[in-house]
Amino acid sequence: MAARRISSVISRSISLRPLSSSIVSQGNRTSLGSEVQRFSTAAALEEPIIPSVKVNYTKLLIDGKFVDSASGKTFPALDPRTGEVIADVAEGDAEDINRAVSAARKAFDEGPWPRMTAYERSCILLRFADLVEKHNDEIAALESWNSGKPYEQSAKTEVPGLARLFRYYAGWADKIHGLTVPADGPYHVQTLHEPIGVAGQIIPWNFPLLMFAWKVGPALACGNTIVLKTAEQTPLTALYVSKLFLEAGLPPGVLNIVSGFGPTAGAALASHMDVDKIAFTGSTDTGKIVQELAAKSNLKPVTLELGGKSPFIVCEDADVDRAVELAHFALFFNQGQCCCAGSRTFVHERVHDEFLEKARARAQRRTVGDPFRKGIEQGPQIDTEQFEKILKYIKSGVESDATLECGGDRFGSKGYYIQPTVFSNVKVLCYTNKLLSNIYFKVDSKYIIILSNRTIC
Repeated sequence: MAARRISSVISRSISLRPLSSSIVSQGNRTSLGSEVQRFSTAAALEEPIIPSVKVNYTKLLIDGKFVDSASGKTFPALDPRTGEVIADVAEGDAEDINRAVSAARKAFDEGPWPRMTAYERSCILLRFADLVEKHNDEIAALESWNSGKPYEQSAKTEVPGLARLFRYYAGWADKIHGLTVPADGPYHVQTLHEPIGVAGQIIPWNFPLLMFAWKVGPALACGNTIVLKTAEQTPLTALYVSKLFLEAGLPPGVLNIVSGFGPTAGAALASHMDVDKIAFTGSTDTGKIVQELAAKSNLKPVTLELGGKSPFIVCEDADVDRAVELAHFALFFNQGQCCCAGSRTFVHERVHDEFLEKARARAQRRTVGDPFRKGIEQGPQIDTEQFEKILKYIKSGVESDATLECGGDRFGSKGYYIQPTVFSNVKVLCYTNKLLSNIYFKVDSKYIIILSNRTIC
C-alpha cells in the first residue's frame, strides 16, 4: 500500500514525458544464448557529483539529545552510486531501544505533549513544515545521496510532500472528535478519543522521508510519543529532520530516533513491553515477525503496510502511446523500488505488438546515471543485496525462455545501477518474483482477471 499512495501523489507532480536519451544501443533483442541489447556506460562512469550538504547528524536522538549508542558501535551509511561510505552512523540495539522507550514513556506520562491543547500541537507541526521548506535543498541532497533516487524527484516532489503531509496532519490535530450515542433509557453514552501512549515505528528504505511523515505525523497530531527505527540503509534524513523538530519546539522525549538493524533494534522495539502500539512498513515476511513479536509480548496493536506488486492491464481500445508511458512509469519510477509497482503488464492481443515495440523503445530511451545530474530518470538500486537479487531474477527469466527485449545486465561498472529491462513471452517462474523489469503478456480480455490474480509479484 505504501507505494500505491505515493504513485498517486507523484504521478500528478512529475510530467510523464520522454527525455533525451544518453543511452546508445547495440546488438539485437533475443532470448537465451544470443547477444542482447546493450546500453552505453558513459553516464554511469562519469565522476560522481559530490553533494554540498554536510552530514552533521549521525547519532541517536534520545530524550531530546543526540547521543552515541550504548555499545559505541557504528555502521556505514553508503552511497549507492559507488558503494562508498558517506558517514558512520550510531548502531542502536536493544539497550538503546530501552533508553528511547523510557524517554518516550516519561514524556507521555509526565511531559507536556499529550496535555497541550490540540491547537498548540498543531502549531509545532506547522513550524516543522516551515523549517522543512527552508531546508528543502539540504534534505533533498541527503535523501538522494543516501538512497540513490534522482535529486529532482527528492527536491521537487518528496521533500515538498513531507512539508505538505505535516501540514495536513497538523490540521487534523483539533478535529479528532468523539461521539454522543443515543441510548435506551436514562443513560448518557459518549466516546472519547485519547492518545494511545508510546508508539513504536519502523520505516523502510524506499521512501524514507514520506514514510517518516506517514508514521510520525498522525502519532504526534494525536498526542502520542514515538520511538522510530530507521531503515539501516537510509538513516540520514530522519536524523536530520528530527533536529528540525527540536528547533520547532517539540518537547524532549516526544520523538526518539534509533538507527540500527531489524534483528536487534527492530525486534527489541516490536517486543518491548512498554510500547503501546507498533507500526511497520516493509516486506510481508518481516511483517509476520513484527506481528508475532507484538503478540508474544504485551499483545500491542499492530499496523502493517506490506509489500506486493500490481498487474497493469492494457485494453484493446487504449491510447497505446499513453498506455506505454504510464506502464513505463508504473514500473521504473523510483528505480522500481515501489511495493505496488506495475511489474507485469497484460496487453490485449489486438494491440500487443504495437505496445511491445513502443514499450521496448521507451525503456531504451530511459536515462540512467548519477541522480544528481539533471535529466536523469533512474539512479542506482539501494544496495548490493537488492542489486544482486534483481540480477538473479533477470537471469531466472532468461533461463525460463522468456524473451529479453532489452536490458538484462548491470549499467556501468561502478555502483548499483541496472539497465532498464523488458521481458515478453514470460513463463510463470519469471513473474512470481519481484523484478526491476517490465514483463508483457499477450492475452484475450476473457482471461485477464484470472491471469492477473494468479501472478503474485
